[in-house]
Amino acid sequence: MNALAPVLVERVLAKLGLSDPPGMNLGGLAEIYAAWCRGVPFDNVRKLIHLHEQIPGPLPGDDAEEFLEAWLAHGTGGTCWAGNGALQAVLASLGFAARRGYATMLAAPNLPPNHGTVIVAIEGRDFLVDASILFHEPMSLENGARVDHPAWGVAMHSEDGKLHVRWRPFHMTLECRIESVAATRDDFVGFHEATRSWGPFNYALSARLNQGDSVIGASFGQHAALDAKGVLSLVESPSAQERTALLVDRLGISEEMAARLPPDQPLPPPPKPAMD
Repeated sequence: MNALAPVLVERVLAKLGLSDPPGMNLGGLAEIYAAWCRGVPFDNVRKLIHLHEQIPGPLPGDDAEEFLEAWLAHGTGGTCWAGNGALQAVLASLGFAARRGYATMLAAPNLPPNHGTVIVAIEGRDFLVDASILFHEPMSLENGARVDHPAWGVAMHSEDGKLHVRWRPFHMTLECRIESVAATRDDFVGFHEATRSWGPFNYALSARLNQGDSVIGASFGQHAALDAKGVLSLVESPSAQERTALLVDRLGISEEMAARLPPDQPLPPPPKPAMD
């Protein structure tokens, strides 16, 4: 991967609230990952706009520089392939031994890989950081590792020879099975492009961001928050004004992007596989 331009990295660090580059140690990794979890949302805003407006070209965020420039200008993040690609690029450009990996969110049995993530080798160990799950602290890539927090806590366990991350989206507990810790940019682009015709983030707003000791966002047509005690609160069928307020006032996304966001649509069933 070509390193990001130093001036772009400086602008990213400044917006994350970091006056100096982080140290090349576990403490430095923890500092920048915590800042990312509080500053860069997981969201599908630009993907929804791209699909609704039938914008030609790659899905937004495939290029890390393009992702970061959009975040700097509009506060938008991305879904897993875009967000984790950008996080890996920032960490690698700073000097961390960061690489891409892919996993499977086990929302149903027998799914193919559907999630991008980031692994950082540091101090003789591998640590997982993730721009979608946003668990705030680097987590050792080993059985029994965990991040303890009522809102964004996660735990890792081994099952059938693979590591699984158990985490909490707003409405359920979900297992994320690690499949590869050595993915490429082309892998990410290919997986991302495969979601163009159908994907769970193609139809309605989905967002997640750590704020204070809480997690806020949107999912399944609702606005949601996990408070500092892990208690879930929901806003059912939010109005257009409530959606704009969530995006602009809580998630830090520009009014321009909020105005372009299309209305939510129900999630259709996935297409059936083609028959031979």
